[in-house]
Amino acid sequence: MRAWVVEGSGAPDEVLRLTDRAAPDPQEGTFQMKVGAVGVGLPDVFMCRGVYPLGPSEGSFTPGQEVCGTVVEAGEGVDLNPGQRVMAVTSFQTGDGGFAELCLGLGGSAFTVPDSMDDAAAAGFLIPYHTAWIGLVRRGGLKAAETLLVLGAAGGTGAAACSLGAALGARVIGVASGPERCETAASFGAHQTVDHREGDIAAAVMELTDGQGVDVVYDPVGGDAYTAASRCVARDARIVLIGFASGEWAPVNVRHMVQRNYSVVGAIPARYSREERLDDHRELSALWDAGSLASVVSAAYPFEELPEAMTALESRQVVGRVVLDLGA
Repeated sequence: MRAWVVEGSGAPDEVLRLTDRAAPDPQEGTFQMKVGAVGVGLPDVFMCRGVYPLGPSEGSFTPGQEVCGTVVEAGEGVDLNPGQRVMAVTSFQTGDGGFAELCLGLGGSAFTVPDSMDDAAAAGFLIPYHTAWIGLVRRGGLKAAETLLVLGAAGGTGAAACSLGAALGARVIGVASGPERCETAASFGAHQTVDHREGDIAAAVMELTDGQGVDVVYDPVGGDAYTAASRCVARDARIVLIGFASGEWAPVNVRHMVQRNYSVVGAIPARYSREERLDDHRELSALWDAGSLASVVSAAYPFEELPEAMTALESRQVVGRVVLDLGA
């Protein structure tokens, strides 16, 4: 089979090689799947550069965390049937990720795909929307009519939070860089936007909220953006930490938390049971079928152009979620 392999560490266009390699055999808890489309995310870029903490620790490997495709063969303990169409997280930690014609999926992370969702949309749905659900609903306790601030609102992760927040009845303020990205955030569900290039995020948000601040912050960015967001929260607000797209985790100031009476929580889907994840997926699928959620995929590249896709993502040439479409 054809597969992209990372050899060494560095910029994606320097370390990625398109090769022929043997298809991975499913082990206990995994299944072999034929890839229809695969999401391209910043964690994949970080894996190429050797700075992603959850990636393979040594040797050559195939990245690619999130896929949509069909089951070929299920390993022991996996209740899936050949030919079944699923979205799943891959076994990228063992080097058997989705940037290949065949990959290994984790049985506990496989979910059905709504009939109305194509492969490309499905490849950009699972991680952004499951993370958004856990962050906003389970950890953030977002309620209808509350105000939600989404950092990195034009990226795939932030776009999902904008869309879900709006679907849940919240007022959504999206933070992005530049007019085009602010327009993108609005298209995904942000009712108002803040261009962080135009000035202080906190001052702009406090003006938009008449000095009240926001109830929930969804932060996949970290760094200075987190610090700015912490200065425009309402009493009893919840800041939900998702990731560090800025390259720096949120510099949480505990003294400031106590003085301003807000809480900071982390959110990751991996810490929830299969039953809880299935419940979340049913809720999200119902919202999708009702037309309440938007696809966050904005760019689809052919399989052969993975280095170009990663370079465009890392250099912020694209907005929303990027996928490789093997069926294109």
